[in-house]
Amino acid sequence: NLECVASLLAQGLAPEHIVFVDNASSDGSTEAVVDRHPGIVVVRNDRNVGYGDATNQGIELSLEGGGELVFLVNNDVVLPARTLAGLIAAFEEGIGVVGPRIVYKEDPGLLWCAGGRMTYRQNLTTMIGHRKADGPAYQSSRPVDYVPGCAMLVRSEVFREAGLLEGDYFAYHEDVEFCLKAREHGFATWMIGEVLALHGAHQSTGGGYNPRRKYMMGVNTVWFLRRHGTPLRWLSFFVFDVLSLPFVWLARLPRGEGRAVWAKARGMLAGLRGERVTEDTLR
Repeated sequence: NLECVASLLAQGLAPEHIVFVDNASSDGSTEAVVDRHPGIVVVRNDRNVGYGDATNQGIELSLEGGGELVFLVNNDVVLPARTLAGLIAAFEEGIGVVGPRIVYKEDPGLLWCAGGRMTYRQNLTTMIGHRKADGPAYQSSRPVDYVPGCAMLVRSEVFREAGLLEGDYFAYHEDVEFCLKAREHGFATWMIGEVLALHGAHQSTGGGYNPRRKYMMGVNTVWFLRRHGTPLRWLSFFVFDVLSLPFVWLARLPRGEGRAVWAKARGMLAGLRGERVTEDTLR
């Protein structure tokens, strides 16, 4: 938290323009942020309301303040110098959402994501360049289907026309759906490869290929298709995601990740039954 806020202030943001939303943390991290940076705006939730609803609280305060641009950033992200300026400079007519290329905080030479692409196969999407060596192939700007919500700069008019994030997901796929809605309203989504962010990926949900994270993705994949599915998209999901699960389980079992595959299958079934991800899922 402290490193994230410090990197935002180093971009030239005034403290009062930073909204820090605390989702019922209990580790003292929010108190540390307030002690170090008393000028920032803090929203404290008495329970974990999920990524979407908590982010929307910050968005709404920013819109009420009259901001033309709203920057969504996770607390495990650190921005090198002039990242935000580079994102702002990238806006052109018709572009509504931009994001930087993102590398692993613990290994900056390794790419986490250079934007995302919709596939309607495993997990619906693929992160471009995931776990590839960072290099020139990813360091130029281009339109993408979505940019991750961990570092996303948005024109305020996009929120007013396309709406906010969908809170019912609780965690995962909110950013994908938001970018889809933005594009449906005529706003392009771009990855700005000339600037980067450092990301401690999945720290809030346990990291990596773990059962809790895969369960949530399984549930929310189904709910995304409930909203945006077509017969062809549903067919692709069943062929490439559902029918492939036994083979994925066999491949992951030697790595000790069989439980995560099983959790994803349970999540898909839960979504088909109409169940949602809730705060209890994280316990």
